[in-house]
Amino acid sequence: MAGIYIHIPFCKQACHYCDFHFSTNLKKKALLLNALQKELRLRISELGNERVETIYFGGGTPSILSLDEINQILNSVYANFEVIENPEITLEANPDDLTEKWISTLSKSLVNRLSIGVQSFFDEDLTLMNRAHNSQEAENSILYVKEYFENISIDLIYGIQGADDARWKANIDKALDFGLPHISSYALTVEPKTALAKYVQKGLISNVDDEQAQRQFLMLVELLENEGYVNYEISNFGKPDFFSRNNTAYWQGKSYLGIGPSAHSFNGSKRGWNVRNNTKYIQELENDNIPIEYEQLSTLDAYNEYVMTGLRTIWGVSLKKVGTVYGANYRKYLEIQAQKYIDEHLLFLDDDKLLATKKGKFLVDGIAADLFMVKLDK
Repeated sequence: MAGIYIHIPFCKQACHYCDFHFSTNLKKKALLLNALQKELRLRISELGNERVETIYFGGGTPSILSLDEINQILNSVYANFEVIENPEITLEANPDDLTEKWISTLSKSLVNRLSIGVQSFFDEDLTLMNRAHNSQEAENSILYVKEYFENISIDLIYGIQGADDARWKANIDKALDFGLPHISSYALTVEPKTALAKYVQKGLISNVDDEQAQRQFLMLVELLENEGYVNYEISNFGKPDFFSRNNTAYWQGKSYLGIGPSAHSFNGSKRGWNVRNNTKYIQELENDNIPIEYEQLSTLDAYNEYVMTGLRTIWGVSLKKVGTVYGANYRKYLEIQAQKYIDEHLLFLDDDKLLATKKGKFLVDGIAADLFMVKLDK
């Protein structure tokens, strides 16, 4: 089984924290959508005999598209690839796009899962982040979506400057009041070359407080787990039967095609990434060229990726798999490197699986980096 990710690189306005590829100029939207469909046709053979089980519209802001435009892309996927009978088809959406009429129309399409970029239910936070919606639109959009969709996720951001623990708890409580089956939550990060980074450098906004972010993450885990959510990946919380199949496939190393400018692809042994420029992307595809670069993963690269992704999930890192797939020296190295984190109660062993403790989850990216193999000494 495989997935297809479709990057829609357009937004109404730029969020201050975002470093994803997007444009607020929609003049080339029609040309780009034609290019997306052309790329799907040109890459028809890349999944081999694998069937498509997930289709994910990310961005950017996919909800900026009309139903006709969404259907055009989905029709191209179905025309060029074998799709399973009941695929998960997710569309990321911003609350300001989710009018009742638009949602009603969308419900008649093949899209069966919505991921809503709420980020916060407080206007102060939304203004700081330069989101296009306000808190009332966030609440209304969820109420509208619940009338037509069952499989719904929202995004929330913690560690926001000026948002104390009481406000963060109120955000979580508000999300829980809606009875949603899935919540994704991420720490605010100051990415280079973003507006937020410039404001921090100029002293207009304070930098992110790591202690606050860690404290709020632990609050999040405790409150959601108490309500029956499973923290199946560091940033993802789902009720049973509502884990994101797209996210799960990614963290478990399944193949996926990335379609659109800046989109990434993976086939188990090779990674690819498309050009991060709308004009170049369109021009290359008009000339029947796929604007992609590839990197063949070495055994060392594959081991490091498995450690990084595995530790973020409830499935952990299998010591047996490390020994069998990557070699006995890799397993020995991992066991030695992991021991200090086990002693510090940041990692633990459950039979064959190496997993992060609750305390270790927030630090897991740094821990994983320390478990990476830089070179294999023979």
